[in-house]
Amino acid sequence: MDWLVELFTKTDSVAHVVALYAIVIAMGVYLGKIKFGGISLGVTFVLFAGILAGHIHFTAPITILNFCQDFGLILFVFMIGLQVGPGFFESFKKDGITMNGLAAVLILLNIGVMFACYYLFFDTTDKQNLPMMIGTMYGAVTNTPGLGAASEALGTVFSQDETPQIASGYACAYPLGVVGIILATIAVRFLTHSNLKKEEDKLKAEEAENPNEKPHTLHLRVSNIYLDGRNLMQIHDFLNRDFVCSRYLHDGLVSIPNRDTIFKVGDELMIVCAEVDVEPIKAFIGPEVDTEWNVEYEKQPMVARRIVVTKPSMNGKTLGKMHFSSLYGVNVTRITRHGIDLFAGSNHHFHIGDRVLVVGPEDNVRRVAEMMGDEVKRLNAPNIATIFIGVLVGIIFGSLPIAIPGMPVPMKLGLAGGPLIIAILIGRFGYRIKLVTYTTTSANMMLREIGLVLFLASVGIKAGDGFWNTVVEGDGLKFVYTGLLITVIPIFIIGTIAKRIYKYNYFTVMGLLAGSYTDPPALAYANQVCTSEAPGVGYSTVYPLSMFLRILMAQILVLFFCG
Repeated sequence: MDWLVELFTKTDSVAHVVALYAIVIAMGVYLGKIKFGGISLGVTFVLFAGILAGHIHFTAPITILNFCQDFGLILFVFMIGLQVGPGFFESFKKDGITMNGLAAVLILLNIGVMFACYYLFFDTTDKQNLPMMIGTMYGAVTNTPGLGAASEALGTVFSQDETPQIASGYACAYPLGVVGIILATIAVRFLTHSNLKKEEDKLKAEEAENPNEKPHTLHLRVSNIYLDGRNLMQIHDFLNRDFVCSRYLHDGLVSIPNRDTIFKVGDELMIVCAEVDVEPIKAFIGPEVDTEWNVEYEKQPMVARRIVVTKPSMNGKTLGKMHFSSLYGVNVTRITRHGIDLFAGSNHHFHIGDRVLVVGPEDNVRRVAEMMGDEVKRLNAPNIATIFIGVLVGIIFGSLPIAIPGMPVPMKLGLAGGPLIIAILIGRFGYRIKLVTYTTTSANMMLREIGLVLFLASVGIKAGDGFWNTVVEGDGLKFVYTGLLITVIPIFIIGTIAKRIYKYNYFTVMGLLAGSYTDPPALAYANQVCTSEAPGVGYSTVYPLSMFLRILMAQILVLFFCG
């Protein structure tokens, strides 16, 4: 049995280190599935399992723990960056500027409440307390990447022996943070006197009244002499409005037009357009007529199909320049990338791996599928070179020293900020330098989760040795209630402002708050109480910027205030 004893006691052996991480991660993942009041802590329970292992001195050499922690963090934030990158810049369009502004103010309020609690409840002469409060704040807002960024930045300010184990504060605040976000969001409903049924009815009414969304069918006769001898593409470009010409009657023969179809005065067209465009189109093409076309292929069924972009030639092309509505007779209603729904605006750039929901006549949808590729097997091979090229560039970028007046040491974006920014840029603009950034959603989640559990396990094991003294015999209770204050106060303020002043629908506010805290359980709760997509839209609009600011602010706080 000596071999078994050595496996768990010989800390410098590879087998011991692997067994340590396997036990901590497996135990944490399984315990994280347990629900309390319908809410689970998820994979973050790996941190608590690591703390337990460290507390009973089931550990590994500090150099190995540091490597696994940093490598896990790099992998985690880089895959997050690839996910949010494509929608990062698009999220500032339309209402996105206001919503992202509210999210940024909420993040600043989290920091403000943290400093208020620090000066009110803690000894400010103790250099360990402020870093611990930063860890508490990131537990309160349930943002693990921020914890990683702060931990990494602390290594540049403190010596290895003096580095505060801020995971203790994070662990104290996290459980109530998960619950507190949901409870505070519910409280906003009562503070703003929002009725769920009325709010949902308003959403449905807005969708019904939106002229840009409601289609209208026209049967027109070409009377404009200017159109005689012009093709469909020329007419579309001149009119500069989206419309679908599904059929046309010429010399008694009904046909399906394409971009090169030539029209003559007297031809009859069947057009579908938005209600807001009806009058301009009639004025330009000609009057509406009542003639009926009784032909068999007019009954071609309308279908909705998910098409996957797999052709390299589609990479980087914009939705507006493809003219799907006017030339192909189909509408693109939704675009999904890495599990996130993106706004299908005319300036949207297609990337390999995008899943596009196309609605239209069956034959037309099939033509669009052939153009986009829709060969899912081509996506099974991972583009692993892009990931490691991006990681290398991210580490170099994160290591660049940035001298800022008043700071004791030059600021560096570090192992969290550097890879995150590069991943966002590659995710958005990589196609321009022929980098295919696509990974399947499952592959992205797998790499991200592996990085996350390595990071959490390492942090927990390192913090476990002093956890009892820090939390149970120290300021643990303070970390709990100050964390709750950091969680709920900004939600009360921003949630009320968003509803009362900016008149956002309550379900949109729920998504905005969940996205600002980058908290999936809060979004899941919002989706349970709402049948529309409003919470998801609010969440995806502010999530990219919020994640970026959470990580960046962690490093700025440490470098500016903990040095």
